Amino acid sequence: MSGLISLETLKSEAEAGILDTVLVCLVDMQGRLMGKRFHVSNFLESGYKETHCCNYLLATDLEMATPEGYAATSWEAGYGDYVMKPDLGTLRRIPWLDGTVLVLCDVIDHHTHEPVPHSPRQILKRQVARAEAMGLTPYMATELEFFLFEKSYDEIRRGGFRDMATLGGYNEDYHILQTTREEHVMRPIRNLLVEAGVPVENTKGEAEAGQAELNIRYADALLAADQHTVSKQAIKEIADQKGHAASFLPKVHHDKVGSAAHIHQSLFRDGDNVFFDPENPRSMSKLMGSYVAGLIKYAADGMVFLAPYVNSYKRFVPGTFAPTKSAWSVDNRTAGFRLVGENTKAVRIECRIPGSDINPYLACAAQLAAGLAGIEEGLALPEPVTGDLYAMKDIAEVPHTLRAATEALRNSDMLRSAMGDWVVDHYTRAAEVELEEFDRVVTDWEIARGFEKA
Repeated sequence: MSGLISLETLKSEAEAGILDTVLVCLVDMQGRLMGKRFHVSNFLESGYKETHCCNYLLATDLEMATPEGYAATSWEAGYGDYVMKPDLGTLRRIPWLDGTVLVLCDVIDHHTHEPVPHSPRQILKRQVARAEAMGLTPYMATELEFFLFEKSYDEIRRGGFRDMATLGGYNEDYHILQTTREEHVMRPIRNLLVEAGVPVENTKGEAEAGQAELNIRYADALLAADQHTVSKQAIKEIADQKGHAASFLPKVHHDKVGSAAHIHQSLFRDGDNVFFDPENPRSMSKLMGSYVAGLIKYAADGMVFLAPYVNSYKRFVPGTFAPTKSAWSVDNRTAGFRLVGENTKAVRIECRIPGSDINPYLACAAQLAAGLAGIEEGLALPEPVTGDLYAMKDIAEVPHTLRAATEALRNSDMLRSAMGDWVVDHYTRAAEVELEEFDRVVTDWEIARGFEKA
């Protein structure tokens, strides 16, 4: 028994007493699973058609607060309902939870019966549809980097988020001995995700103490985002079951390197990678060149979707493998965009800008929007940059603060055309809320620095 299942299989296994719980979930603005636990009998009776949720689920911050300023919903409008319509093609076993399956939902407006435009899954679907109208199928793969900690979430929270010792004691990048000490967490993560139908390729140590990476086989863009979301949930839940905490905060400490979520991307037509052209240098097709040129041109426009929080920008430090420039290079990890698979049929582009805190639907949608704009505009790709991009002064930098990224999103004609004013305004407001919350808080750093000396 493994992986994705049909409604008929769910019915037969429910009758056999194997399955009893259905997680009916939407993906919120932050990329988290929100929803309800159905008893399987009620799900099979009616829940498989639809259920409902409060529309504030797509207008909250990380703390689930209900800030003002959203056109979609408010206290004045009464916080009504959305329809959660299960996408039965996403029904899958969740083997780390007994007797449980999960289904992802599309979010439908209760009154118009149309998809809610600012729902993350819908935002990505819209960009996939743009590509399909060109006869193209986007394929993507995301890397999940995260930290494992000795203590549990509850212990760390009760301790005021201090004394957060990682599970490993030193840099464990590709380190087999050190990662063996984490296998009681990482082995079930790999195996149970495979049982859940997520094609995990491998895990490895990353370039910091206690830092790990999980890699999933590439898939069509929507499935890649679905698998990223299920995997992130699994990592947190399995670590918690083992008495540990897993964090996707991009920068857990200023002295440590950050965690990323690199996005590999290519476009296919009739089963073939249209980025591949053996007649061109590096086997990069002209279409690929225009796509990558779009990624570079519009890197700032979509930055909020690649780095959505104040903490996200603490990661962009030279010499930490986090890119600070929006140029492309060939197999060069100092660039924002790295050519991978040069001169092979697997040639693709890797965006190294996103942090581990991304909502994968929004990040992948922003990448697609930029790349497709490059194709539509017939952009020409400049020659790749070589050497250490960190040290280059004449290369455009990515926005280094959420404030700058917010303004770039607000003023992006490309994204307003690709995603719609409604979506851009909604997520601009989300970024403003994050900034407003940060600006009003007095931090430990300020107290320690100025309590006596100011």
